[in-house]
Amino acid sequence: MKPIARSDAPGPFAGAPVRIGALAPLTRPGWIDAGRHLLAGLQLAASDVNATGGIAGRPLELVVRDTRGDPQHAAAAVEEFAGLGVAALAGEYHSVVARAAAARADALGVPFLCASAVLDTLTDRPTDRVARLAPPQSRSWPIYADVLLRAGHRRIAVATEPSAYWNAGAHILREHLAPRGGQVIELDARALGPAAVGDAVVDHGATALLLLVGFPEPAVSIVNAVRRDRRLARVLLGAPAGQPEFATWAGSLGDQGAAVPFLRYLPARLSPLGARVEAVLRERLAEAPSFVAFEGYDTLLVLADALRTHGTDRAGLAGAWPHIDVEGTRGRIRFARVPGVDVWQWATAPIQVVDRDPARPDRFRVLHPDGKA
Repeated sequence: MKPIARSDAPGPFAGAPVRIGALAPLTRPGWIDAGRHLLAGLQLAASDVNATGGIAGRPLELVVRDTRGDPQHAAAAVEEFAGLGVAALAGEYHSVVARAAAARADALGVPFLCASAVLDTLTDRPTDRVARLAPPQSRSWPIYADVLLRAGHRRIAVATEPSAYWNAGAHILREHLAPRGGQVIELDARALGPAAVGDAVVDHGATALLLLVGFPEPAVSIVNAVRRDRRLARVLLGAPAGQPEFATWAGSLGDQGAAVPFLRYLPARLSPLGARVEAVLRERLAEAPSFVAFEGYDTLLVLADALRTHGTDRAGLAGAWPHIDVEGTRGRIRFARVPGVDVWQWATAPIQVVDRDPARPDRFRVLHPDGKA
């Protein structure tokens, strides 16, 4: 595979570049919007690192590979990066893709800081080589479920497609809601067309329908079918995985895409660094940066700190995670061991539940402002 992009360092440097392998979904069937925002954050951080002297006088070089949202492509990219001698890996958005990348990185001894994927089981065994910024699904999805409960929703339908990520999400919802009087009704989105999904919601008496499906399809078709069905006028649509975060959601659905709560990983207020980064990314992207762009920036920021303090040797870098203490765009970043998660984890990553304001679909309403359920 040929490089998609690289961050060249301005100005004179004393040594050879320190290379970071970056993984992002930049073509379909990957989620291109997420990949574009992730890469923008990674590249801006690489430029900022080089503007402040690089890594011990050496430039930081970002070498990017397109995962296409495909686990096999990601695993092949990790193999290539290992051969290229990169110091570490960064990025990825899709959970099942990040899992494949993490497995190969661990096997090959290459440190990997995962930016955005939330699947708890990124690896099958405890490892020091992999760390993650995004909160695990077992922490964020129960917060989402509690927002539904507080809004009075007890019978919740979920339209699902086969995927380890969607399956894990449905399981977390079911296990969290059942002891609190809630019920999860699973609907197979592959077997049921959009109209039939609506019929099933009516038949089961559900008051909320969560979209655990791909975007744009079948998510867009299901939203349109539900919004047109008068029987479902009071049914809440939800998308916990964050599809409404991106401009293409609003572009595809317009006003119909408002009032669909989703998870995003931003604090109530960005740090001063975050405010500066937000302004630059807004100009570069020609739209408001998503939480994924901030995850990308913070990923490179953390790796740069680890490289400066622990050197560029892969084994030494893999031991850096418990010593990281970095002020990122979204708060102080420190890593810990979290029960049920076999990688080093930013345990206090911010969590919000938001939706697009029906009065102004280009703006977001914060329904749950922090990570406390």
